[in-house]
Amino acid sequence: MQCYQPKQGAGATEEEPQSIEAVYKIPGQVAGILERSCYDCHSNTTDYPWYSYVQPVGWWLERHISEGKEELNFSTFGTYSKRRQASKLESVAGQVKAGSMPPESYALLHRDARLTEEEVQVLTQWVQALQDSLSVE
Repeated sequence: MQCYQPKQGAGATEEEPQSIEAVYKIPGQVAGILERSCYDCHSNTTDYPWYSYVQPVGWWLERHISEGKEELNFSTFGTYSKRRQASKLESVAGQVKAGSMPPESYALLHRDARLTEEEVQVLTQWVQALQDSLSVE
């Protein structure tokens, strides 16, 4: 079982041309929140922990990350239509406000990923401002 390892995506070493950071201006505090709490599952910069090499945990983790990227990938955010970007941002704000993102299973092992009330407020205000700018364009 340990001999077969799932293919783990190579983390991007530089900003991708269609990443959210390349397409939109992101304040430093928001960028920090996204990197710390979202990017492991929702970007091409996943930092695979040591336990991702232990099966069957690695298989479950890789499936979870693949599903997360399929749902929302900040590394390819610029390739989405404006309508899809606005929809994804609305979903981000709703899930963060509801406390379902980051998921408890992730936050349990990555305590620094947990969002404070202030961080939830900062993130949702930024999302709202970005959504507003998308509707103007």
